[in-house]
Amino acid sequence: MPIHDDEIRATVGQVRRLVAAQCPQWADLPVTPVPDELEGTDHVLFRIGDELVARMPKIAGAVDQADSDARWLPLLASHLPARIPLPLHVGEPGAGYPWRWTVVPWIVGSTPPRLGCNDVLLARDVAAFVRALHGVDPAGGPAKPPGTRGSALLHADEAVRRALPRLAEHDDGFDVAAAEAAWDACLAAPDWDQDPVWIHGDLQPGNLITHRGRLAAVIDFGALGVGDPAPDVAPALWTFTGAAREAYRQAVGYDGATWRRACGWALAPSLTGIDYYRYTFPRMAEHGRRMVRAVIAELA
Repeated sequence: MPIHDDEIRATVGQVRRLVAAQCPQWADLPVTPVPDELEGTDHVLFRIGDELVARMPKIAGAVDQADSDARWLPLLASHLPARIPLPLHVGEPGAGYPWRWTVVPWIVGSTPPRLGCNDVLLARDVAAFVRALHGVDPAGGPAKPPGTRGSALLHADEAVRRALPRLAEHDDGFDVAAAEAAWDACLAAPDWDQDPVWIHGDLQPGNLITHRGRLAAVIDFGALGVGDPAPDVAPALWTFTGAAREAYRQAVGYDGATWRRACGWALAPSLTGIDYYRYTFPRMAEHGRRMVRAVIAELA
């Protein structure tokens, strides 16, 4: 089932034709779709042989990622303590497919539990990755535009306010008035007033690749940019539970105001996403419910 009304989903046949025309060195390799449970919200994925994967944007909002990855990831990779998926090819539209796309290495491993991981060692690994990323010189990096993670939290307020009355029509396992109070507390936090930093912006469990319990790679840099570090503090809530949550928060650092903005960046996409994904991507909606409950508890 499509997640978005405006999806354009590449097919196996299209990817085969695109690879044959643009990457003849891989033309003899089989092309197979990645299982649905590994697919995210922005791209359709296809294995090319055993060692490659084609990332095909499926919504217009993701079409800039191919060029962003090709430009910025090679500059960041040497500074980071875990592998990132450097593009091996940036493809052109064709075969009836309208957008640029990429081929990246397939990174072997597994992802943490999607609905919460209490693994202290992994939390510290991810925090080390974040601190390294935030330490890279941000000069010339793409500033996060208003409304995106890494910009001022206030830009998300209108969308959150629109979502709250819709959520009040359902029982999602939390008090909507308490969620609104938590959001107000997040908005009251002072804005980031220091130099911007590089942020990943979407350190959800599905974007972390582990091997033998340790962080091996970080993938999906669609929210990459330079801005407020708070969205990269939010994985304490997005990804970790129990002792791992506190371990991540302590290891990644930052002050109380940044923590409250991080709570806001856990809360805003959850409140807007629950209803959006309620029927088309139930796993994402459930993740959002858990985040709302976690933030309410954190700020109570």
